[in-house]
Amino acid sequence: MSSQLSERAKQLIPKARIVSFNRWKSSHSNEVLEIFQQADDQGRYLTDEDLAQIKALGTEQSSAVEKARFLRDNADLIVNYAREQVLATYPKITELGGGLYPPERASACWRDFWHFLRCITYGIAGNSPQFTSLEGLKNMELLYQELQVPLDAMICGLENLKIYSLQQFKPEQQQELTPYFDHLISHLKNFHINPISQTI
Repeated sequence: MSSQLSERAKQLIPKARIVSFNRWKSSHSNEVLEIFQQADDQGRYLTDEDLAQIKALGTEQSSAVEKARFLRDNADLIVNYAREQVLATYPKITELGGGLYPPERASACWRDFWHFLRCITYGIAGNSPQFTSLEGLKNMELLYQELQVPLDAMICGLENLKIYSLQQFKPEQQQELTPYFDHLISHLKNFHINPISQTI
C-alpha cells in the first residue's frame, strides 16, 4: 500500500476530531469548557496550569483531576505497553504485507493510541464519560476505511491502554475509571472496517 495520503483522507483528517464538550454545557462553566476546548484544539494533554484551574473552578473535581494528571504523566509508558501488546498479538503486522506496513503506518497507529488516551483524560478530568463527538467518530470511521486501518489492532491497543492504566489504581478507582475507556472502546467496536490485521 502506498503511504501517500489520498485527497479524501486529507479532507477527513481535520474532521476526525472525536472529542466534543457540547454535552457538558449544562454541568460545566464556560471557563472550564474553554480550558478543555483549547487543549483539544491544540491536540495536547491538559497542562498543570489547566488542571489547577479546573480544580479551582469545580469543587468536586479534585480527585478526577489527579487521576487525569497521573495518566498524562505516564502516557508514554501506557502507550508503549499497548504497542507491545499489539505487536505480540499480531507479530507480522509491521512486516511487508501487514496492516501497519510501512513504518509510518505503525507510527501513526501508536500516535493514535497517544491521542486516544489524551481524549480519555479529558473525560476523566471533566468527570464525564460522555466526551465524544458522534460526527467526529463517524469521520474517523470513514478515515480508517479510506486508509485501511487494521481495526482489530486499534481495538487491541485501546483495550491495553485500559488494562495498563487501570492497573496503576486501586480497585475502587478502577471501577470509577473503567467507563471512560469503555466509552471509546465501544465506539471503535462499532466501526465497519475490514478487521484483518495481517494483510493489507
